[in-house]
Amino acid sequence: MTIDDRPPGIGTGDDAPSAVPDLAAVRAQIDGIDREIQSLIAERAQWARQVGRAKGPLAAAVDYYRPEREAQVLRRVVDRNQGPLSDEVLVRLFREIMSACLAQQEPLKVGYLGPEGTFSQQAVHRHFGHSARGIPLASVEEVFDEVASGTADFGVVPVENSGQGTIQSTLDLFLTSPLMICGEVELRVHQYLLSRTGRLADIERVYSHGLSLAQCRNWLRQHLATAEKHPVASNAEGVRRARNADDAAAIAGENAAHVYGMQVVAGPIEDRDDNTTRFLVIGRAAFPPSGNDRTSLLVFIRDQPGALYSILDPLARRGISMNRIESRPAHGGLWQYAFFIEVSGHAEESPLRDALDELNAFAGDVRVLGSFPVAVP
Repeated sequence: MTIDDRPPGIGTGDDAPSAVPDLAAVRAQIDGIDREIQSLIAERAQWARQVGRAKGPLAAAVDYYRPEREAQVLRRVVDRNQGPLSDEVLVRLFREIMSACLAQQEPLKVGYLGPEGTFSQQAVHRHFGHSARGIPLASVEEVFDEVASGTADFGVVPVENSGQGTIQSTLDLFLTSPLMICGEVELRVHQYLLSRTGRLADIERVYSHGLSLAQCRNWLRQHLATAEKHPVASNAEGVRRARNADDAAAIAGENAAHVYGMQVVAGPIEDRDDNTTRFLVIGRAAFPPSGNDRTSLLVFIRDQPGALYSILDPLARRGISMNRIESRPAHGGLWQYAFFIEVSGHAEESPLRDALDELNAFAGDVRVLGSFPVAVP
């Protein structure tokens, strides 16, 4: 269908009333477009195979995956978008196409905090698409272990929430892990109260991850003040426990209700409308710049006056934006601290590369945990 074939008001900016279109003709146009879309997707899949052949015989799917290239493709999708579909919808569609094309070689194996139905699983699908094979694991530490051993190609782990702040236990794992950060996912989190009966009056116990309980504290105080609150390893684990009793409930995502056959009692029940959790994608290798990147650093400073200033000054003088800084006790000795610092830019490119050279002269140790593309909406 050419531009001249478009019905009035479609892609023309013409909002004036037009004649009622013939339904059969409209459906025929849609059927034709669907055939073109399907043909182009098949053609893209063939060219994706050619990319694999051009790279030569590699060991596994992880060797074909390039997050910087994927981010560039998705940014161009956003730049081209003129509606009526939102950027988020188009990004999701293109990500699924790329996920399916990559899976022709072999599906990526991605570890996450399970069981099935957690927000971590949603983050896996958001970043890697549904063609990746998710591996539910019992803890964030186990996600690190499975990626480090090669059982999983990548892992997705929560690192901070807009309302509750940094998840310190995740940061602590980077102190001793050799893994690299190679991506980030920002996920709007909507919490729902789920139970077997669907009746609020039946509930005497509520199970959920501690962070989810905290995100819904005010709602719980108002509606279930006397109910027992039980923190568990994950939201999905809470649902699995609650489904065995009429007087129990769980807080989890709405998807968990479908997975475990529960009823929605209320929701969304989070206290903040902008409730967002940020996840990190971890892997075993570093990746090249994408053009809009962020870098995570782990800096061990010497115990001397002005040490922290000496770390931050090379960044400030070069106009490098610092997104966050967190201090954690280092495992090397008593009262020694490591700083997690997140800055704009890629470690292989100036001015950040020059700043890192200068940092090494002041710090006891500087580790680049990873440079990765900024999350695409």
